[in-house]
Amino acid sequence: MEAVYEPQTLQQAIQYFSTPENCLKYLVIRRPEWRDGVTCPTCGSSKVGFLKNQLRWQCSNRHPKRQFSVKVGTIFEDSPLGLEKWLPAMWLILNCKNGVSSCEIARALGVTQKTAWFMLHRIRLAQQGKQGGKLSGEVEVDETFIGGKARNMHKDKKARVITGTGGKDKTVVMGMMERGGKVRAMVVDNRRRPELQKQIREHVEAGAAIFSDELKSYEGLSADYQHAVINHAVEYVNDNVHTNGMENFWSLLKRGSHGTYISVEPFHLFRYIDEQAFRFNNRKMTDAERFDSGVREIIGKRLTYAELTGKTGETETLN
Repeated sequence: MEAVYEPQTLQQAIQYFSTPENCLKYLVIRRPEWRDGVTCPTCGSSKVGFLKNQLRWQCSNRHPKRQFSVKVGTIFEDSPLGLEKWLPAMWLILNCKNGVSSCEIARALGVTQKTAWFMLHRIRLAQQGKQGGKLSGEVEVDETFIGGKARNMHKDKKARVITGTGGKDKTVVMGMMERGGKVRAMVVDNRRRPELQKQIREHVEAGAAIFSDELKSYEGLSADYQHAVINHAVEYVNDNVHTNGMENFWSLLKRGSHGTYISVEPFHLFRYIDEQAFRFNNRKMTDAERFDSGVREIIGKRLTYAELTGKTGETETLN
């Protein structure tokens, strides 16, 4: 197969993806089911012809949806926006350490903020990826609260929203990081022992070394794990006992949620966590490598506007 040019910077990506033919070539070779040639997504036939003027294919068998584009079966499916807008948007969200706002994407691409917001959430769906096996070795576990800062709120909103102290009106997020490996983070219902330990047993291999803070909910893990605790009231590091890796991830997550996105609804929070986890887990890659990895995850995933907003009756075709 003909080698395809690989942009290495945002400038090169914008220039290269400005041509629809280049976008098509870049995506075709990243579809594993088309490794041996393009096949019809409806019937699976390899007898397809390329319609050059339309940049799509047509199956030789007669059936509904004979014609199809490279967008079919991806997060781009049924979007009226061209790939020359989608791919630069993907480059930005995959490579900007603190994320990129829908307002910025809207200004850069010449689309509405509503469209840009929908685009970013579809890209975040591609970043969810597969969990794979359980974490092992040395694993740090921690939890944090995500929500608006009271000191930044107008007094009327503060009186309406803040009804208690600590994390009462915030969302609890739990994270687990395999040292030298990847982080997993998810929204949890609460910080009580049954909830946190259920997540640990689901994601961490028995016998692994677990490092946590002194939260009472982690007590009892020693029966299945090598559990060591760091008391943050006294110190933050004691030899190799610490949770600094997870603290680093939390700082990046909150920098994006408080600085870039400003207001994140709890209903959508898990998507922003997946976005940050993808960048964190691929932090040692170059921008080009991270983009390539992200593009390969767009297959077989679909998010409609109704699903995103939890509503029905609204069109998902935005421009």
